[in-house]
Amino acid sequence: MLPDTMTAIVCEGHGGPEVLVPKEMPVPSPAAGQVLIKVAHAGVNRPDVMQRKGLYPPPPGAPEVPGLEIAGEVVAVGEGVDAGMIGSRQCALVVGGGYAEYCLAMASHCLPVPDGVPLAEAAALPETVFTVWHNVFERGFADEGDWLLVHGGTSGIGTTAISLAKLFGIRTIVTCGSADKCEAALRHGATHAIDYKTQDFVEEVARITGGRGVDVVLDMISGDYVAKNIACMADEGRHVTIAVMGGVKATIPMHKVMTKRLTLTGSTLRPRSNDFKTAVADEIRANAWPFVASGQLRPVMDQSFPLREASAAHARMDGGEHIGKIVLDV
Repeated sequence: MLPDTMTAIVCEGHGGPEVLVPKEMPVPSPAAGQVLIKVAHAGVNRPDVMQRKGLYPPPPGAPEVPGLEIAGEVVAVGEGVDAGMIGSRQCALVVGGGYAEYCLAMASHCLPVPDGVPLAEAAALPETVFTVWHNVFERGFADEGDWLLVHGGTSGIGTTAISLAKLFGIRTIVTCGSADKCEAALRHGATHAIDYKTQDFVEEVARITGGRGVDVVLDMISGDYVAKNIACMADEGRHVTIAVMGGVKATIPMHKVMTKRLTLTGSTLRPRSNDFKTAVADEIRANAWPFVASGQLRPVMDQSFPLREASAAHARMDGGEHIGKIVLDV
């Protein structure tokens, strides 16, 4: 028997972590194609922080409750969903609502949690795996033997990019903000790590690649970094932007784009259609998820916080000292 109400975290206004407060809300009911998951853990991601600050509002129809990835047990299903999913352990990419005791997910956006994988680790996978898979492999066309440059090498996205790249024979160069973080990235499997505070990453990329440059850039910074990224790129390189932490405007040396025959692209995941996310989930299920079952693909875990202390989790992310994924324990 499901309860009528649940505890969820909402933003009372926009601002710092203190605006995140617990609130009693009705337990939602699954519509056609949806499942209701009793949340065990929820991942904390940079888009949640942007939403909290008022810079990344939920798309139309999405819950106001933050949280884009969850793991737990399916407790109810909507019309058209296999009733056999009830009782199964699933993790899911969701459009919002993850910071709660119960959360709706599209059944086709769920990924089964293999035996032996803790639900806390499962909750730390969907948002970053969907993002990296689509942008590095589908948009960036990364392939075996390529060089991949990733900024923020110890972030959730960065550590996932390192993991997936290594599994598919792609060499990674990451930038990090300290020697300790560089060491952590190398331990996790990065081919090279550059401390951007003490080294010029453009010069280092040239040195590491023998002047050739990288084939793919996964860019979370934008702004002034775009021109520097282009200087790091090999002929026929692909530049994929997924965030604009350094600013929304960039000055682009178009002669370099032309002479190197570069591709500049980017994407945001949350507003995309259910059909699109289903297609990405299908590719992940076929190509990446077997590595989760085999134990070869695991998230780097930072800290966990109780659901009611979501503000402390966000303060941890705001501080920038985390390595890997922060999760909420529900």
